[in-house]
Parts: sequence; C-alpha cells; structure tokens
Amino acid sequence: MIYRFRAILNSQDEVYRDIEIEHSASFEDFHNAITQAFGFDGQEVASFYESNDQWEQGQEIPLFDMSDGGEPTRTMADTQLSQVVSKEHRNLVYIYDFLSMWTFIIELADVVEKQVGITYPNLMFAQGEIPDQAIDPEFVGESTDGDLDDIYGDDTFQDNQYGSGDDYEDLDFDETWN
Repeated sequence: MIYRFRAILNSQDEVYRDIEIEHSASFEDFHNAITQAFGFDGQEVASFYESNDQWEQGQEIPLFDMSDGGEPTRTMADTQLSQVVSKEHRNLVYIYDFLSMWTFIIELADVVEKQVGITYPNLMFAQGEIPDQAIDPEFVGESTDGDLDDIYGDDTFQDNQYGSGDDYEDLDFDETWN
C-alpha cells in the first residue's frame, strides 16, 4: 500500500509538497523524502509528532534517541509509518532544524495501491518556494522587551538587596565543601 501525504510548511505563502511513500517505510525514510522535496540538506535534528484534528503535538518520534540513558524512545529509524498513521490517525506535525524551527503539518490524503514503474518515495506535486527563514513560532504568555526589572518591578533586583554575592557569613548553611 502507498500513503499519499501533503506536507504543508508553516509560512506566509502557500508552500506544500505531495509525497507518495510505502506504508512500510520508516519515519526516517519519510524524513529524508520531506527534506529532499523541500530542498533541505537533511543534516539537522528533526522530529515527527503524532497529532489530532486541532494539530496539537502528541507523542514524539525523534530522529535520534535522546532519552539520556533512561527508557529508550522510539526513533524514526525503528518506527514504520503504518505503526502510527492510518485513515483514523492521519495527522502529523514535523519539525526540522530545532534552531530554525521549520514546522510542517502533514496529513494523510489517500491510501492507494502500489503502481508498477514508480519508485517510492515519489514527489507527486510541489507548490511554492521555501522562504529564506522559518516563521518565528508563536509562544503563549506575556512577552516583554525589557529586563527583569520591567517584569518583576523596579525594586526586586536592586543592588545589594540579596547581598553582594561575596558575603557568605549571613547565609544559613555550613561551608563543608570537600
């Protein structure tokens, strides 16, 4: 079976790619297909996220296991598309290059039979040009262009309010450093 996906870049212009890939392909294969289809070099860290109809990020499928020796996580290389994607669970979020935050919403558009003579993955259609830089992600919460005094009030971080930093006698701990 062949999955047909539409990968839409979060940008001000209409930029998307329609990609066909075998359902048994790994997420790493899909990652490579997306980076090639959009003209990225594929050398940056990336992750897929399971998603719902509101495009909320769910469970992560990273390019590399970054669990820090804890419980191992599933990675793109060891996870097949068919293990996650189905007609009922058709949405993914894909983030490429965590410094630039190229963000894509990916939707399973169709499931079709494999066609003889076509090499998969297959770029079916390309719309739009990649902008020079990714759109800044929107963060929820207050934003301020000021410093900590602007955020917490002018007198919270005045000099010597909490000591000079060199005066340790008044602190309530024993200095038993070995």
